[in-house]
Amino acid sequence: MSRGTGAGYDRHITIFSPEGRLYQVEYAFKAVKACGITSIGVCGKDSVCVVTQRKVPDKLLDQTSVTHLFPITKYIGLLATGMTADARSLVQHARNEAAEFRFKMGYEIPVDYLAKRLADKSQVYTQHAYMRPLGVAAMIIGIDEELGPQLFKCDPAGHYVGYKATSAGLKEQEVVNFLEKKMKVNTQLSYDDTVQTAISALQSILLEDFKPMEIEVGVVKTEEPAFRILSTEEIDEHLTAISERD
Repeated sequence: MSRGTGAGYDRHITIFSPEGRLYQVEYAFKAVKACGITSIGVCGKDSVCVVTQRKVPDKLLDQTSVTHLFPITKYIGLLATGMTADARSLVQHARNEAAEFRFKMGYEIPVDYLAKRLADKSQVYTQHAYMRPLGVAAMIIGIDEELGPQLFKCDPAGHYVGYKATSAGLKEQEVVNFLEKKMKVNTQLSYDDTVQTAISALQSILLEDFKPMEIEVGVVKTEEPAFRILSTEEIDEHLTAISERD
């Protein structure tokens, strides 16, 4: 952007270019893709599932310490795609918001309200010259007492919206196209179908068969609303079921 019509407009986050674009915010979206990880969220009839890749950059690292899944409360989970350091800051803020809400109101924070609060924070980061947007797309899952399974996605610009199925990171559009075809037939997925749809979408788009240690899966169910990260044994069962089905 050093030459041409956009010259200099990517230097400051608070300045619009003549085309009406905020380049720094657009670069934050690129930072999410630059992490090289694809994440998927699928909302079923009585459950929600999020799946992401677990890439361990160094053989000496302890694999169990590398994660993109974070419990916010006992009942709400967050999947962060993008810069992990920024994600941890966002997660800390989410936990503070949830704890404060629980303390003031006397009941657990609803998923949509938490998504709104995180999006509000991200949006403020696009308005001040001394801040930068977080290079993170966050998927938030939980069970709402009135509305049932909920899946929300917040982006670096501060936009948040609920989904039946969504994706973030590398090859996001390809995954969305795949999920649109899958969900067109049946949106009322059972728990097993929800998990297996998410995992098979990831495998189909990335064209590789995963080992249980190479992916992370987080779930919430209506009858068991606590957020849970599946063990490698449980992931292995689902991977076996997918390979037998195909």
